[in-house]
Amino acid sequence: MTTGTVRVSRAEYCVIACAEAWRDNGEVLASPMGLIPSVGARLARRTFSPDLLLTDGEAMLVGLDGEPEGWLPYRRHLAMVTGGRRHVMMGASQIDRFGNQNISCIGDWNQPTRQLLGVRGAPVNTLNNPVSYWVPKHSTRVFVPKVDMISGVGYDSAAAAGPSATRYHRIPRVVSDLGVFDFATPDHAMRVVSLHPGVSVDQVREATAFELSGLDEPAYTREPTPEELRLVREVIDPDGLRDREVRP
Repeated sequence: MTTGTVRVSRAEYCVIACAEAWRDNGEVLASPMGLIPSVGARLARRTFSPDLLLTDGEAMLVGLDGEPEGWLPYRRHLAMVTGGRRHVMMGASQIDRFGNQNISCIGDWNQPTRQLLGVRGAPVNTLNNPVSYWVPKHSTRVFVPKVDMISGVGYDSAAAAGPSATRYHRIPRVVSDLGVFDFATPDHAMRVVSLHPGVSVDQVREATAFELSGLDEPAYTREPTPEELRLVREVIDPDGLRDREVRP
């Protein structure tokens, strides 16, 4: 699509959508998993969320230039997670209508057809601090009616577990290469927040294995400002690696 006389790629709309997930978060640890979420988090900090804390992914807090600003020992990292001062954007091999996420296995747990990463820290993440998701290829293989195994806890599973699970549970956003989704419905079922410009309702409907609300009159992901485009293209990702994750 074109903003004024500048063409904006699908990957750049995804960057904007990911960045927006951290808007107004304050001083929390942004933990993006994946290239486009990482570009989005760095864009958010350089623009509308200057208090975000960024990490090198291992043991250091880093500044806008990537230089270390301080040490992040594991005990402090865990304290931020369990205290709700972290907003991670994870991946999802499967995600269902109520936000249950699977990164562990495909098929029956006793004899899966494919072994994935394992549950990892997904349960603790989802029960203690906000967790959003990034899906670079939206399809019925990912957006499924019911996940094969629950790694990240969804709204229905948290409700079934009771107040101890629901107290801090929140899934602000799911961003894919087709659009942005949330769970702001009475039963916490996934709904469309926006489609990326150039994406049709039929594309999203055909790529999702359950019914989505909000498809009748969808909004569209906002356009990046000229300054945001400059930062993405010249400062944060000058090599254009974003277009390898979501191709134009």
